[in-house]
Amino acid sequence: MGSNYQLLEPGARELQFARKYVWEFPVRLCHWVNVLAIITLFSTGLYISWPMLAPSGEAYQNFVMGRVRQLHFLAGYVMLFSFLLRIYWFYVGNNYARSGFPFVWRREWWADLVEQAKQYLRLDRGHVHLGHNALAGLSYTIFVIGLGWAQILTGLALYSESNPGGFWDKLVGWIIPLCGGSFRLHMWHHTIAWSFVVFLILHLYIVLYDDRQFKNGLISSMVAGFKFYEKKDLDHDRWLS
Repeated sequence: MGSNYQLLEPGARELQFARKYVWEFPVRLCHWVNVLAIITLFSTGLYISWPMLAPSGEAYQNFVMGRVRQLHFLAGYVMLFSFLLRIYWFYVGNNYARSGFPFVWRREWWADLVEQAKQYLRLDRGHVHLGHNALAGLSYTIFVIGLGWAQILTGLALYSESNPGGFWDKLVGWIIPLCGGSFRLHMWHHTIAWSFVVFLILHLYIVLYDDRQFKNGLISSMVAGFKFYEKKDLDHDRWLS
């Protein structure tokens, strides 16, 4: 899809680029839904842990904390449904929807991981993956998928305390004693939330660097779905093949 074109830079060699549709709409939708959900969850979570607003008047006339908690729980449900949609699209989407999967049992995956890290450290433009490279896939697996599910499950466990014996209590209530009680679970939930801040800083740096250094339209691709690549680049994003 798309057409080839030339991009000329002053004093630089002529670059031959082509365009390809990589990120399908459900992938892009889940990405931006997660962005909004995480921002909402983090900001409301900060208020829940430290309510800085002090409304005046009788308590029955104010429901600030209750509304913040409602918004927090709503954003949590949105993130849960987004995760479930992304899991579904992992199987039914194109090969790029599955790119970056950490094939830790494959020697070539480790080789690609090391090579990608060297390229970032040397600030070189090596071969470009149209989908996620091994380094990106590993970071998303750890920070987004792993810690994301940890936040969802611990959050649902805390939510279940409002209805003992209810659906969520039966499904994930066992997490509370596993973590050493409600207070410790709150601390784990709060601590893991800060890992998303660390990931956000690294993610923004890598995305801006990657888009500028590789000239692959990485930022715009998460809006329109198209990425650019040189003819020498390898289009080898395959899953279990």
